[in-house]
Amino acid sequence: MAKLKDIVKFLNNYLRIEEIKDFSRNGLQVKGKSEVSKIAFTENAGLDTFKSALCEKADLIIVHHGILWKKLPFARNKWLKKLVARRIKFLEKNNISLYAVHLPLDRHRIVGNIAQLIKLLGAEIENGFAYIGGKNVAWTGKFKNTVDLKKVVRILEKGLKTKCVVLPFGKKKIKTIAVCSGGAGSKTLYDALNEKVDLYVTGEQKDFYTAVKDLDFNVIFAGHYATETLGVKALMPLLEKKFKIKTIFIDDPTGL
Repeated sequence: MAKLKDIVKFLNNYLRIEEIKDFSRNGLQVKGKSEVSKIAFTENAGLDTFKSALCEKADLIIVHHGILWKKLPFARNKWLKKLVARRIKFLEKNNISLYAVHLPLDRHRIVGNIAQLIKLLGAEIENGFAYIGGKNVAWTGKFKNTVDLKKVVRILEKGLKTKCVVLPFGKKKIKTIAVCSGGAGSKTLYDALNEKVDLYVTGEQKDFYTAVKDLDFNVIFAGHYATETLGVKALMPLLEKKFKIKTIFIDDPTGL
């Protein structure tokens, strides 16, 4: 058993949730039991994952995408309010806590989604790029030796259990990469180009085809969900060791 407040305090500090501006309300979003015996980890907060956590007798759920967000353009939409209310009701009824961490988990240099992707590929983190309020949300990496583009794809597909979409218009031998997990937009692509890397790896497919072809550049889309499961997974052994607590990962792939 561990105290919920101690776990939350540790996560807030370790992940530095106040360091970067985010539209997610990072931190404890729903408070349940004060004592935690088991933590469930998953990417997306939703009723299916909540039910799975309940079946696993988890007292706390840690997610990348939570249920409370700031300044959404449709925040007053009645369906959004109904959705959030339904989720909160389920958690409160079953006395389960919910902790969410969005951009701070993407960018964390050790357990972050991007750091873990670079580690998976066998590269080393170099520099930050794609800044919000003076803080980077993505990282570049460098291989010790050049790696064939096709090998990078194989590593991602095997390690993430995903199917990559590849725009192979640049170098076939890769030395440097820029990585941004999830649904990075076109601005991040151009930020990656500014880093003069050989390859940009991201999650969600965007209409970059003509642009990267004309710029002789490589892009790999490895899936929004797949590229954002590594961070919560990396937190599991950390909390197990520190709090002597059981953990479980709930896989709920979206296909996106």
